[in-house]
Amino acid sequence: MSFAGFMSQLLEIVIAIGLAPLLTGWVNLWRAWLQNKSAPSLWQPYRMLHKLFNKESMVADHASRLFRVAPYVMFGCMVLACAIIPTLSTDLPLAPAADAIALVGLFALARVFISLAAMDIGTAFGTMGARREMLVGFLAEPALLMVLFSASLISQSTSLTTIVETLAHRELAIYPGMAFAGVAFTMVSLAENARVPVDNPATHLELTMIHEALILEYSGRHLALIEWAASLKLFAYSCIGLALFFPWGVAEAQAPLEMLLALPVLVIKLAVGGFLLAALETASAKMRIFRVPEFLATAFLLAVIGMLVHLLLNQ
Repeated sequence: MSFAGFMSQLLEIVIAIGLAPLLTGWVNLWRAWLQNKSAPSLWQPYRMLHKLFNKESMVADHASRLFRVAPYVMFGCMVLACAIIPTLSTDLPLAPAADAIALVGLFALARVFISLAAMDIGTAFGTMGARREMLVGFLAEPALLMVLFSASLISQSTSLTTIVETLAHRELAIYPGMAFAGVAFTMVSLAENARVPVDNPATHLELTMIHEALILEYSGRHLALIEWAASLKLFAYSCIGLALFFPWGVAEAQAPLEMLLALPVLVIKLAVGGFLLAALETASAKMRIFRVPEFLATAFLLAVIGMLVHLLLNQ
């Protein structure tokens, strides 16, 4: 492991942990503005985390160790996911240890733990949220895999760093298969991050909530870790989208000085992506929970069509 690789890996983890709440605050800010509402502060997620970390964590008497461990596992999975996604540089020592398939596995592991923890207490809301979360994951993960496989057909590798290096240094061309994959990835990202039209992160309505139903029994530092992990998940999905469809600006493995330029480029791309996410949520309406399988099945179909188009056109 080179010193430059170690520093780039460490910087990526620090940037992800530090910027993830800011990205959430940016999306919430624009969402409120576009809906003609009074917008919260851009730093509100940081204030909320600070408040939760300083509060006592209340745990039910019959809660098992799984309930206490789940927030730490979820947070760790999201940090590892952000660590293997090339956001600033492709010189990542952790990248060879996990490819795109392992990345989806990290998301699945976090989902399983938080769902089991929600059912561990035995409340109706927790069990309901766990069932809905597993349904969304069951349909969203295959679609995400198909999207990643569509990009891997171009680079002939499932390694995210190889995909970024290949796409960033190819001549500018239009890939019809990637267009289908882009639409599918957007739909999967909305579902996986509990955004409108699949879920509403600002609601506690019994008939509609998914993510909020999972964490109703958490408080204090446990709730802070879960909310931070949710921000990291949004950051990770945003970076996956940038790596697959807008990989330009990521520093090469042998060019550590380019990371000085890669950081402001990343911030600009995340700012634009956050605005587009807020605009998309504002223009959409919350769908019924029974329509979510159709929504995600459409995403899976589009991702498969993208793979078939690539194979047929040999691009």
